[in-house]
Amino acid sequence: MPSQNTKPLGVLSAIGGLLSLSALAGVLITAMVTPALAVTSMTANASIGVFEALPDYMEIGTLSQKNVLWATRDGKYVPFAEVYKHNREEVSWDQVSPFIKEALVAGEDRRFYEHGGVDAQSIIRAAIGNITTNEIGSGASTLAMQLVKNINIQEALLLPTEEERNKALAAAQEQSLDRKLKEAKLAIGLEKRYTKNQIMLAYLNITGFGGNTYGIQSAAKEYLGTTADDVTIAEAASLIAIVQLPNDRNLDDPEKYPANKERRDTILKNMRDLKMITEGQYTEAVNTPIADYVNYSFPTNGCANAADAKTFCDYILKSVKDFPMLGATKDERQANWDRGGYNVYTTLDLGQQDNAQAQLAAQTPPTENRFELGSVAVSTQVGTGRILIMAQNKHFDDTGLGDPLTTTAVNYATDRDYGGSSGFQPGSTYKIFTLTDWLMNGKGLGDIVNATPHDFKSFPAACNGGTWVLGRPWDPKNDAGEHGPMSVLTATAGSVNVAFVSMAHQLDLCQIRDVAESMGVHRADGAELQYNPTSVLGTNEVAPLTMALAVGTIASGGMFCSAVAVDKIVGPDGTDLGGQPTSCHRAITPEVAAGAAYAMQRVMTGGTGVLSNPHNGHPLIGKTGTTDSAYQTWTLGASTKSTLAVWVGNIVGKQSLRNIDLPGGNAATARHRIFRPVIEALTNQYGGDGFPNPPSSMLSSSAVPIPSVVGMDMEAAKTLLESLGFTVTIGNPIRSAATTGTAAGTTPEVGTKVSRGFDVGLYPSDGSLYVQMPNDLVGKSPTDAKNDLVALGFAPGNINFAWVLVANPTKICKVTDTDPAPGAAASKNGTVTLTVGSTADGSPPVGCTP
Repeated sequence: MPSQNTKPLGVLSAIGGLLSLSALAGVLITAMVTPALAVTSMTANASIGVFEALPDYMEIGTLSQKNVLWATRDGKYVPFAEVYKHNREEVSWDQVSPFIKEALVAGEDRRFYEHGGVDAQSIIRAAIGNITTNEIGSGASTLAMQLVKNINIQEALLLPTEEERNKALAAAQEQSLDRKLKEAKLAIGLEKRYTKNQIMLAYLNITGFGGNTYGIQSAAKEYLGTTADDVTIAEAASLIAIVQLPNDRNLDDPEKYPANKERRDTILKNMRDLKMITEGQYTEAVNTPIADYVNYSFPTNGCANAADAKTFCDYILKSVKDFPMLGATKDERQANWDRGGYNVYTTLDLGQQDNAQAQLAAQTPPTENRFELGSVAVSTQVGTGRILIMAQNKHFDDTGLGDPLTTTAVNYATDRDYGGSSGFQPGSTYKIFTLTDWLMNGKGLGDIVNATPHDFKSFPAACNGGTWVLGRPWDPKNDAGEHGPMSVLTATAGSVNVAFVSMAHQLDLCQIRDVAESMGVHRADGAELQYNPTSVLGTNEVAPLTMALAVGTIASGGMFCSAVAVDKIVGPDGTDLGGQPTSCHRAITPEVAAGAAYAMQRVMTGGTGVLSNPHNGHPLIGKTGTTDSAYQTWTLGASTKSTLAVWVGNIVGKQSLRNIDLPGGNAATARHRIFRPVIEALTNQYGGDGFPNPPSSMLSSSAVPIPSVVGMDMEAAKTLLESLGFTVTIGNPIRSAATTGTAAGTTPEVGTKVSRGFDVGLYPSDGSLYVQMPNDLVGKSPTDAKNDLVALGFAPGNINFAWVLVANPTKICKVTDTDPAPGAAASKNGTVTLTVGSTADGSPPVGCTP
């Protein structure tokens, strides 16, 4: 460099670098070459003491590598995602081209095969050369010393916190004599412990090539589109040209090509001078434009860059802490995962995943901009919990660079801890837990319950002091206006709200919650599962995966299995570490599961889920759900082999799906248009058998007719009804012909068959319709008798006449009898029949019509 171009600061720095390198050289030469001199110089002796006190042991160890996720397609495993802290693919000695090895020696350490880890000649040469630079140690480090530095950098990058990483990185890259001494000592130790080939290979596998790319194989693939064993001389030199200034000389941008070419050509010259290549090879390589061989491909790191199943990929990453095969503790598992090199063979079926993704995209497009539309389809294997599908309409992107309309970093299929979602109200799909508890308590599907909307004031709740008392009466409504007594079987098929609330009124809210929890249900936000009365209709926010696993409990005959995402993991050394253990327990008896399945089949064959049934010959159980105002909609179902939960709704906000259309039709029915083709594909591939029949006792009914209690003392009427197993709610007085304060009637009405536990309404009479039949109507004309009755409150239209033949002419056109009888109690709303004498049966005499 011309002297006029050298800045004063640069000269001072260069002098400092010269002095530092001279000191380093002096220490090393004194300690390693002429140790006898140590006794003749106090300064030398002190320096040697410092050097000898430094650690001299370092292992090359296992390098951080990429993890690869695999899933099945057409029965064969294929990779679908790469995730790593460092983009590194470790290779063996034979997988590296000799051109790369020679270029590395020519460019970074020409005396590599001659020194023992530290090259004193290079240090002195670098000290003199650095008189024109500002860098301490430029050109002085051997490959072994650079390997030491890279190992320290890698260990720093794997530290858990940013503060720890930054501190360790600063120490690993500090420009100081102290760091150089440490690197030199450790490099000497490496040379004693490993062969030259091992050191070179470790360097090629660990060194950085720009950005997050580490190792010669990943660099060759990313920048050249080839592998490290298949490069030309020019390509090899270009790759090695990167290592000194990785971010300035890498090949991800044509603007960096000139800097790379300048260093490449220097390496090529050195290779020629060292007789590694011929003059002809040199000429050909140096005249090859870099653009001729660069074939740059963007790194595929992370779930956002996965080839498929991006959301499921993220679920795997967030589940690492749960994989016992990766370590004994959560921290150890995460640390091992970050170091990488694992091949993870997941449970996902990519063919089914792609089908589900296509249905979601068609029916619930991510481009919908009128409201925040979300949808999920998640499927599990019955009896194991293996996840077969995890798809959603929004594209997964956790880079922060995605389109905010069509992408999200949230996995809506699972819980907050595994995807960031707080879940969604499941609506009436939650009724399966009340149904299950109903059967567990010995009640039947034929039992009759009250589906008529009415007030509820309290519910049994053992864990809440025995009773859950509502602050004000709750009057749930039915979605389609259903009313009256109804069998549990019919109520399930039609998803009748009040019927299920009536069932819960006969059960225990805490027990319903416990049943749900035994079937794997928990809130997505991690809070405790609520058991208030409205929870019966599905107000707990839960994840679709949770509901898919829950319905699998019924489909499997009562065994709940938690989610399994990984079949096996193969470690960096090729060891099969096994997979996630299947965790199943009996949640309900096979008989109860069969009873619930029997009712839920009706949902799919003639109930609210019929639009979701492909009718392809495989029996299905199911349950639909729609929350208040249709903000969230669900279809939940299963064959005996696979489950499927489909959710369509508002991610946030309150857009009624019934009031808006999507490309395939009304938004409220999009769940059916998604569920049907997805379950069809699942059952076509995995099959599905018939569900077991429940015991006959579960299909029978304990219903008995409601007796007449009209006119009875209210307490006696209540006692009679309770003796039949009914619960009784006393209502307000009603208009009745019964004596004031006595029983006027019931709801349902007399003769209606209902089951034990049915809440019968009992109403006292207000006496407003009571009247005593007059005693003087006999002998009066029909007109006078009718007028007397109207005056007492009878409706004219309720007064009838019966004409009978009489022999006595004085009784013609006269009232001869009444019904009710004279003096009897009657109702003003009732009918009265007046019998009148006539000259012929069935017709009035002339002039006698009232």
